[in-house]
Amino acid sequence: MSEPRNVYPFTALVGQDRMRLALELNAVNPSVGGVLIRGQKGTAKSTAVRALARLLPEIQVIRGCRYGCDPLAEPLCLECQQRRAEGEELVSEPRRMRVVELPINASEDRVVGSIDLEAAIHAGQRRFQPGVLAEANRQILYVDEVNLLDDHIVDVLLDAAAMGVNVVEREGISVWHPARFILVGTMNPEEGDLRPQLLDRFGLCVDVEGISDLSERVEIVLRREAFEEDPEGFQAAWADAEDRLRVQIAEAMALLPQVEVGRPVLEAIARLSIALDVDGHRADLVGRKAAQALAALRGGRSAGIAEVAEVAPMVLSHRVRSHPGQRPPDVAEVASRVLGEA
Repeated sequence: MSEPRNVYPFTALVGQDRMRLALELNAVNPSVGGVLIRGQKGTAKSTAVRALARLLPEIQVIRGCRYGCDPLAEPLCLECQQRRAEGEELVSEPRRMRVVELPINASEDRVVGSIDLEAAIHAGQRRFQPGVLAEANRQILYVDEVNLLDDHIVDVLLDAAAMGVNVVEREGISVWHPARFILVGTMNPEEGDLRPQLLDRFGLCVDVEGISDLSERVEIVLRREAFEEDPEGFQAAWADAEDRLRVQIAEAMALLPQVEVGRPVLEAIARLSIALDVDGHRADLVGRKAAQALAALRGGRSAGIAEVAEVAPMVLSHRVRSHPGQRPPDVAEVASRVLGEA
């Protein structure tokens, strides 16, 4: 899958700061669990996702591997393990990260993989034909209109994202392969919502809407027209800003394992989840990872209450309960009160 040459620069987006931050946090730490972006059409959701790939550092992959295995990570896929066992030297090569898009009408076989019928018919062999999850390993997996996707397919995606592997057992074949990816889903709530159980599986969620500031709306039009008239010139004009953010993300990735999240911060996250009556413990885990990623993105060596407060709406807004006839609580207001008491 080739990457389109003319991609609108991420740093040229006007407004939508929370959406951009959520994408950056998942880039720094994919184990945050993905981003769900909800909003009206025409709010730069797809544009932001496609632009994100240009900011991510190149990755090293094993040459000839169908799954893009990391030569420095274990375990390798079964095919790479077999090649190594047979004495082959596994040579690595650089590759740019890209966006793998999941078609809205994708079947389960297309997502997880299937039997290679051509090999079965002509050679009498049962071979595994990788699916979208194999293509998406160590890439960005983008699902537009995720709310219109079959619930079972969404479950499969989220399971793979959580476990980091895709396991396929069917028709006499048992295969697994790595499936670590940055999951991004976008949707328009006017076309229906996700079930609460599926909403909870997304690490972060942001709501975007059209910008009402007059000058910003005009700036959106001017930038878009400039891009359409001269894509390469527009990209060149934003190259320095893109490079700065690219370096910032790369440095944050390297710094992340060193960022400490102390017990008082964990207690503050738990206190906030209790105050909002959030089910389960996923919110606490995501809150810790997101706060740690934010601290790394800002160059800090430890995550504090300020980071928790900033990521709280993204972590909790889609997890709070809404009772009939009542508005759901404002997460930012509750966070300000609860964390102010911490």
